[in-house]
Amino acid sequence: MIGNLIQFIQEKFDSKELIPLHEPRFFSNEQKLVSETIQSTFVSSVGKFVDQFEDDIARYTKSHKAIAVVNGTSGLHLALKMAGVEKGDLVLTQAMTFVATCNAIKYCNAEPIFIDVDLKTMGLSSSALENWLDENASIDETGKCVYSLDGRKIKACVPMHTFGHPVEIDKILSICKNWGIKLIEDAAESLGSTYKDKFTGTFGLMGVLSFNGNKIITTGGGGAILCNSDLYFKGKHLSTTAKIQDNIHFVHDQVGYNYRLPNINAALGCAQLESIESFIAKKRELAHDYISTFKGSEIHFFEEPKNCRSNYWLNTIISEDKAHRDNILKLTNQSNIMARPAWTSMTNLPMFNQSMKDHQTNTKWFSERVVNVPSSVI
Repeated sequence: MIGNLIQFIQEKFDSKELIPLHEPRFFSNEQKLVSETIQSTFVSSVGKFVDQFEDDIARYTKSHKAIAVVNGTSGLHLALKMAGVEKGDLVLTQAMTFVATCNAIKYCNAEPIFIDVDLKTMGLSSSALENWLDENASIDETGKCVYSLDGRKIKACVPMHTFGHPVEIDKILSICKNWGIKLIEDAAESLGSTYKDKFTGTFGLMGVLSFNGNKIITTGGGGAILCNSDLYFKGKHLSTTAKIQDNIHFVHDQVGYNYRLPNINAALGCAQLESIESFIAKKRELAHDYISTFKGSEIHFFEEPKNCRSNYWLNTIISEDKAHRDNILKLTNQSNIMARPAWTSMTNLPMFNQSMKDHQTNTKWFSERVVNVPSSVI
């Protein structure tokens, strides 16, 4: 059956050379807009395409505002800072994620708490989140959510929409509201995905997108924070080195960050966004072909959760066990097909292995079974 998978992928992508996991596609006005930026000489942090890209992203996702930043990691860091996360605070998240999610928490000198994922979504489990809070948290005399054992503040929750599949974000949002916890969505992989007809990244206080070269659209490197108008002005100020508007003098009113997306990258993003719905349609068609071709076999593909439209950023096989997973990885890569396991669980990395966590049952189950296979637009 693994031989059938290899043949299917080679025929789908019409190649026996290296087939990447996810590579960018340029079908629109990318060259035109990037050339226009070069000709204007405004290739860095100032230029019309930054404003246009922010407006286009906000319009597409139906969010109030978008702040364009240099990458998704900087977006997560800035969002946590804007949410008031400080040294010694605790942030709830998942261990089955890319390391950037947790690095951003550490940048704030805060500590992650790892909550298990859901078998239906591969993202943060709402029931596991509620159980952990019921058993370990309380509301102090000031009305703040704290860790019961030592009184440290639990400031934020950062669920990640894994491989483009939305979590049960309405349930997570309700739990966070009940406990006074700020919700920041890591929507780095899920641009265009919807939960109950609303775009991921627009449920919480803020949502963060990534436009890295391997994402569904790319700016080369880049990201965006989806937020309301008040947060936009605060975040825009912080992301542009907290510089006071002055045509002559250099005055900065607080510690800021040089997280600005360059104009040349924004130009690429504007062109890429023209194709987003076409990309999603083609990726969903590829996912359907994977699922239908191997239905009933030992090769089981993960399907979008209920009430969702997933962008199927990375198509995912759920193997029978670790040995089966390792065999798929071995044989596909030997055939020039880039297949990859899930990220190493954050709880198994040296910088996070002492962090608080729950039972992690589903996280461990997925970590032994997930295989991502080529998912580029074709």
